[in-house]
Amino acid sequence: MLNKTLKIYKIPQYTSLLQRTIELNANLKTLSHIRPYSCLCGQVYIRKSINVSRDHSTRNDHRQKAVIETTTPKIVYEKLQELPNSSQIPTIENFWRDKVDPYVKLARWDKPIGIYLLYWPCAWSIALASIPGTVPLQSSLQTAALFLVGAGLMRGAGCTINDLWDRDVDAKVERTKTRPLVTGAVSETQAVIFLAAQLSLALGILLQLNCYSILLGASSMFLVVTYPLAKRFTNYPQVVLGATFNWGALLGYSAIQGSVDWAVCGPLYVGALAWTVLYDTIYAHQDKADDIIAGVKSTALTFGPHTRPALTACLALSAGGLAAAGLAAGVQTPYMLAVAGYLAHAGRQIYTLDTENPEDCASKFRSNSSVGAIIFMGIIAGGYTQYLENLDKNANQEDTTKSCLVSYLE
Repeated sequence: MLNKTLKIYKIPQYTSLLQRTIELNANLKTLSHIRPYSCLCGQVYIRKSINVSRDHSTRNDHRQKAVIETTTPKIVYEKLQELPNSSQIPTIENFWRDKVDPYVKLARWDKPIGIYLLYWPCAWSIALASIPGTVPLQSSLQTAALFLVGAGLMRGAGCTINDLWDRDVDAKVERTKTRPLVTGAVSETQAVIFLAAQLSLALGILLQLNCYSILLGASSMFLVVTYPLAKRFTNYPQVVLGATFNWGALLGYSAIQGSVDWAVCGPLYVGALAWTVLYDTIYAHQDKADDIIAGVKSTALTFGPHTRPALTACLALSAGGLAAAGLAAGVQTPYMLAVAGYLAHAGRQIYTLDTENPEDCASKFRSNSSVGAIIFMGIIAGGYTQYLENLDKNANQEDTTKSCLVSYLE
């Protein structure tokens, strides 16, 4: 039979077929897991551990046929199906995304502008309280550091409380509908536990202050817990926010001096409160359309077309309060220049504000962090000389920043 088959082929054709077979065998031998088989009839078989491929060439019908036979064991397929996808593999990135990031967003620590705006009135108050020179510089710096940590914790706690109260409202507002409590990334129980942890740490910070400041700080908790509800029952929730957000203007002074000097702290608190109404009204214009649908109130809706003159009045009250606080504290000309710089900066915001452009409102809101820095540097520059003079006179006075807890234990 082999002889009959060979007779069909002419010598050149047989030579070509044999050469092709030899070349194919040489290529296949480079792959250890492939076992080639061939015969002179022109058939070449390729066998793998899983796949079987056969290249069949025939001369009789002048056509070439390619037959590929593939089998995949069922057990292998099932094992591949059981392999975890990349999102299920425990990595640092997945741990952060699933376990940490929702809480960071719940506390708004990913948006630190709120921490800055909460901290600046504290820093102003601490700086003004340090001018009399009754405490060493190290104590003032330590107090400022404690207040910075406390601002981060209390701002996070305030945002957590806000989201717990407003989770139904947030779901209706475009800007807030992806917050963790709305999406379910954090449950209500987890949010309450997280809130308790933040407040516990904040209490630890508060206990580092003198006794007067502990009582003063604790008295602000009613505002902290209830201010998120203000938008439901008053047309001026930003005023309630300002009263809460600027408690540090009182607390910072008492943390240094052991009590509040109302001639300094009173106008400072009013000026900071008016400043908060100014920047948060600008911020609220981003959400006014959604607020109407959700049925909540804001000064952006209350002022409406009269927003620009209303903000101008807030600016005048704010600048006047800050100037009066500086005069009472005895700071010099550089501070008044800083207040004038604040007037120019905020006045430009009001004049160029486009209340129908959310991006413009957000940008102007964020720029208010620089206002805090301007006023703070004005206090440092305007009170530095008096501070050095007073520091020498009061070198032997008791440090009023000492912790109440430490004093009690002693």
